[in-house]
Amino acid sequence: MRWIYHPPAAVEVSALVAAMGISPVLAELLLRTGQREPAAAGAFLQPALARLGDPFLLKNLGRATARLRQALAAREQIVVLGDYDVDGVSSTALLVSILRRLGADPRFVVPRRMADGYGLSRSAIDRALEPGRPHLFIALDCGTNSLEEVAYLHGLGIDVIVVDHHRSKEPPLESCILINPHAYELPGDDAWRQLCTVGLVFKLVHGLIKELRAENHPVAHAVKLRDYLDLVALGTIADLVPLQEENRILASHGLRILQEAARPGLRALMDVAGVRPGQDLMPVDISFRLGPRINASGRLADAALSVELILSNDQRFCRETAGQLDTFNRERQDIERGITDEAERAIESGQLDQAGIVLYADGWHPGVVGIVAGRVTRKYHRPCIVLGNEGVLAKGSGRSVDGINLVEVLGGCADLLTSWGGHPMAVGVAVEKGKLAAFRVRFAEGVRAWTGGRMVEPELEISAWLRPDDIDDRLMDELVRLQPFGQANPEPRFGLRGVVLRQRPDVFKAVHFRFAVEAAGGRRLHGVAWKMADRLPPTGRAVDLAVELAWNFFNDRKTIQLELIDWRPSEG
Repeated sequence: MRWIYHPPAAVEVSALVAAMGISPVLAELLLRTGQREPAAAGAFLQPALARLGDPFLLKNLGRATARLRQALAAREQIVVLGDYDVDGVSSTALLVSILRRLGADPRFVVPRRMADGYGLSRSAIDRALEPGRPHLFIALDCGTNSLEEVAYLHGLGIDVIVVDHHRSKEPPLESCILINPHAYELPGDDAWRQLCTVGLVFKLVHGLIKELRAENHPVAHAVKLRDYLDLVALGTIADLVPLQEENRILASHGLRILQEAARPGLRALMDVAGVRPGQDLMPVDISFRLGPRINASGRLADAALSVELILSNDQRFCRETAGQLDTFNRERQDIERGITDEAERAIESGQLDQAGIVLYADGWHPGVVGIVAGRVTRKYHRPCIVLGNEGVLAKGSGRSVDGINLVEVLGGCADLLTSWGGHPMAVGVAVEKGKLAAFRVRFAEGVRAWTGGRMVEPELEISAWLRPDDIDDRLMDELVRLQPFGQANPEPRFGLRGVVLRQRPDVFKAVHFRFAVEAAGGRRLHGVAWKMADRLPPTGRAVDLAVELAWNFFNDRKTIQLELIDWRPSEG
């Protein structure tokens, strides 16, 4: 692994230190997030709700709130269809909750992955219309590219609102009200392009409540939008959008609301996920504990179950449903482990082109192959697409590595694909099974062309270099001010030069090890290395360490813990 470090300009570090009274380390970390002016850096460190922008600056939001107010006044029937991932689930729960508070009784439906496919499909629409045709149909986290499906609803005399954040392949939909900053080339919408769908839905309900309060609606004044930020934080963090600007504000406050766990369903989910009451909630708790359990219902069963859990106030139902989601998640993990083992065996057989990897097997579940693609990509540091069996199609997901744009690579394979789309680092792909062999070859060629034939070496970016003496309570307090960490604000990875371990690292559970670093005055900093017992650093010789810093809570004591990412022999 190649370590890289790009030091910021010393004059910029000094300017922030002098203007803000902060440490050089915090100044350097702020500069890495793009905060170069003291005012912007101060706003970053104190993400205030008062700095959220006027929702009506978002294109078409006023049209959407007007149509919603009409539906509320006339007590029209409303159907909400949201995607089956965490962003879609939290978006659906947020909008349905607000509409119920305002006196509506919306139906909601979530596409079933295996029966309906992704998004606003015809089969999902038909299922949503089975109880009767609504006056208003609202699609969340999908629909931007669903020209035929929206036209079908319009032809039935149903008004449509689409709230989505996915890129558009076509001109913006005209037969509906579309809220999607990516669909328009308007400078005024630039500020909202980093929001995921639940962030856009929050903008929508914010605008709706503002208008209803102006009309002295009997309920609107009692609605505290802050209480709904837990749902916004769920979708925002799980969808891996940049935690900058409004996303940072929404996620920061939302995590505090989520920590209070006022919703019985989320409290029950946190219980089964091992999130202890009262503990500081971090994005990692959503990414690795809550999010996977919400996603598991959509991958293996029906994601409507997750929406029902979030909306319910029935304690017994919440406990039972959270238990179901936990069971689904365990099943998903078992399936995923099996597929991952098979995938790694296929790669290590040496029969696949290693530049860009395409994997498929008849028995693989399409609902979990995206997770497998991520694991394989991280282990082998190669772009990887993993496909499962879906009738005549091989369907699944791809993940990339830094420096290789999957959207561009797949653009050169488009004639072989039934459908594809996504982002530079993550894509969805469907291909006819008869074209798999040709796709494998073309994909590997595309990766090779993108990299100029070079194999991309994994890199470890060092955020700042420290001495062991720098690691103290004050530094930890400053790091807390940078949270929440996530996309565009990654958790800092610090380098320690010339460290000499005096004691041999202590291996535990056969795969991990503990170690200790000495600071001034005989102070010891304790650390842990996960799954690195096959690569112990030497004792008595100088090494460089790359670490993350965290608080460790044990036996009612709070101590600083180093979490080792990598080590290398010191160069001098």
